[in-house]
Amino acid sequence: MTIHRSTLHRTRRASRQSPQLPDQAPRRSLRRRLLARLSADQGDVPGWVLITLMTAGIVVALWAVASDQIVQIFENAMAPFLGGSL
Repeated sequence: MTIHRSTLHRTRRASRQSPQLPDQAPRRSLRRRLLARLSADQGDVPGWVLITLMTAGIVVALWAVASDQIVQIFENAMAPFLGGSL
């Protein structure tokens, strides 16, 4: 007789669990854990601000150096779609 690993794993996990609580208790516990986790997550705002500012700086620098070429590339790319009316 062969026992599948997932069946054996489920059986072991079920034997370690505590007895079932009333219906509302698991929901409250889950809600508390979720709210605690969401309130603890503050993110990395300074990092995102720095990335955004650096990206904007790169765009401005490229535009200052190669604005004529960028406009020409855009016009050449859009000409087939607009019938050459740019």
